[in-house]
Amino acid sequence: MKRLTLFCLTAVLMTACNRSEPAMSHDLSNAEADVAAGGRGLATLNPAPVKAYQITLRLHGAPGAFRHVRGTAQYDVINEDQCGNIETATGTASRITSQEPLELTRISDEEYQGTVYLDRMKDQDYYGRGICRWEFTGAGALLKATGAQEETRFLTFVDAPDLVGGKAYTRFYPLRDYPRAGQVEGSSDVPAIDDYASSGEEDPSEYREGLRDSLFSISITAVEEAR
Repeated sequence: MKRLTLFCLTAVLMTACNRSEPAMSHDLSNAEADVAAGGRGLATLNPAPVKAYQITLRLHGAPGAFRHVRGTAQYDVINEDQCGNIETATGTASRITSQEPLELTRISDEEYQGTVYLDRMKDQDYYGRGICRWEFTGAGALLKATGAQEETRFLTFVDAPDLVGGKAYTRFYPLRDYPRAGQVEGSSDVPAIDDYASSGEEDPSEYREGLRDSLFSISITAVEEAR
């Protein structure tokens, strides 16, 4: 599940900072088009969230600076069977999810911080079947050296229970993938790979022996903010 989430995160982070405002019309076709364009469809934000956690992203042994760092917080409706739109073809309720931008401020070349709200989404009745209840399900980030299209996308994502439980979550990445995968200094035999998605590994031993001493890591931790 963790690996699947990391790959899904790629598309989420590419649209999160350029998403449209939510569709105000309750016309389902407009809402579906808005979701496809990176919007939140019929969903709306809680105007006064209070359950805040400070997120800290730290780099360890990175081969260079990351000037392009984008975060996202994911929220899912936990009772879609009781409140979601029923698909005519299958008779089942469609999944309701939203990925909201998580601003990460650069503290130093090795550290970024931001605030995530567990109650960012507003519980409401979208389809006349009952109140949909939202739950924060995790947070992640996409990092690039400068933001150039051809550079490697380094991806990480932490599930909500680990994050709010105070657990430090770390993933390891090959140094050689920075800033662009396949770009080996002094060699023209290995072609560079544009826009490569590197999801890393939780356990450095998952890499072959020759790479284990040439890794850097990205860690994410969170602490509850006093209100």
